[in-house]
Amino acid sequence: MSVFTPVSEAQLIAWLRRYSVGTLAALEPIAAGIENTNYFVTTAQGRYVLTLFERLNAAELPFYVGLMAHLARHGIPCPAPIADLSDRYVSDLNGKPAALVTRLSGRSVESPGVAECGELGALLARMHLAGRSYPAFVENPRGPKWWRVAARAVRPFLDAGAQRLLDEELRFQALHRFPDLPRGAVHADLFRDNALFEGGRISGVIDFYFAGVDCLLYDCAVCANDWCLADARTDGRLDEARTLAFLAAYAGVRPFTALERGAWPVMLRAGALRFWLSRLYDYHLPRPGMLVHAHDPAHFRDLLALRAGAGDVPWPA
Repeated sequence: MSVFTPVSEAQLIAWLRRYSVGTLAALEPIAAGIENTNYFVTTAQGRYVLTLFERLNAAELPFYVGLMAHLARHGIPCPAPIADLSDRYVSDLNGKPAALVTRLSGRSVESPGVAECGELGALLARMHLAGRSYPAFVENPRGPKWWRVAARAVRPFLDAGAQRLLDEELRFQALHRFPDLPRGAVHADLFRDNALFEGGRISGVIDFYFAGVDCLLYDCAVCANDWCLADARTDGRLDEARTLAFLAAYAGVRPFTALERGAWPVMLRAGALRFWLSRLYDYHLPRPGMLVHAHDPAHFRDLLALRAGAGDVPWPA
């Protein structure tokens, strides 16, 4: 469980006096995530999620909470930030910037099928269209600039084969940038555990704290690399039926351009590289914390090697 900053009931009761959400009924640590401290909070008025930000500072947070508020206003099922009595979304709690957002119903799906992948594709496209009118700008915080910084930090921990794979992929990605692809606000971390389902439909998309502005197709690649695998544990190849369902549903809402078709294999590799690097960093250079869970980097190392050696990949006709 990732709890870097413990919060007592007494601390939270005092903090909640800034809000009009009723008295505290329950406080429960959330046993997921590796970046921030999260709690389920139940009050006399409703159910919420409390996040204490361990990586982002108060000056950086307006982009993320503002994006969630913007998408929620446009009908996207994402957490809506709660403003305090001073009309602020973010304030200090136990030495960290903190925010309270609505808690969404539903559960994540461990093994999504064709129908769930289609649901995801349509929702992601609606989210991208809604994000086009969001005026704030933050470059993808885990984009190419960060790749180079992270690569230097983790390289001493890698064996010769992994170093070679990393160096070759960084060179490849540097040669394949796509300034003319459609761009906008992207979630950039929409794994299976960040989408909630209820009654076969997506009831919520959560954890926007890696969002930024990047190629919209990159967001699709991050999703496909997690949702559309032949087997999430043993086979990193893209399952054709699920991949096509995801892409076709997306294109039904926001049609892809010809340039995006050509860039698809490169974006799949970029998505695998980003998460290999972040998992390497969290594994080898963890922050001091309490009950911290870091994911095994080997999954995305293997996925990147597979994507780098693959030929054609599924794409709608």
